[in-house]
Amino acid sequence: MFHIGDKIVYPRHGAGVIENIEEKEVLNEKCKYYVLRVTLGDMRVMIPIEGIHTMGIRKVIDKEQVQKIFDVLSSDATTMCKNWSQRYRDNECRIRKGDAFEMAAIVKNLTVMDRAKRLSTGEKRMLQNARQLLISELMLAMDETQDKVEEITDKLIK
Repeated sequence: MFHIGDKIVYPRHGAGVIENIEEKEVLNEKCKYYVLRVTLGDMRVMIPIEGIHTMGIRKVIDKEQVQKIFDVLSSDATTMCKNWSQRYRDNECRIRKGDAFEMAAIVKNLTVMDRAKRLSTGEKRMLQNARQLLISELMLAMDETQDKVEEITDKLIK
């Protein structure tokens, strides 16, 4: 269970801070929700507490893990499936899991691929989404601005 003020990652929307825990009545049934203020976009999301473990929600990485993310971003790109539709499905599944290291690998690989040969519109959108999810988590983990984290990330990817 999380508490107000905890920094968490919601794989569908990115990292944020729990602002409140509210109880709402839905279809004559009372449910408790975390109210999450997402870092990027200044959006608020209500997450039902009951199903939290099936959604991949977790705490934001710590400072030691940030360095490991940087290592992933600065390492060589890994081999990805050449078939774009299979690659897209694989990456989509990895994004849904919400693992920060997987996200970093996707951002690294798709960025390198985009520089070598332009990505399709779908994969370009996927790269932007994965990048936003990663940036939002790094912002909270590092306590830095979006611009600073993006600058660091861009410098690491070669």
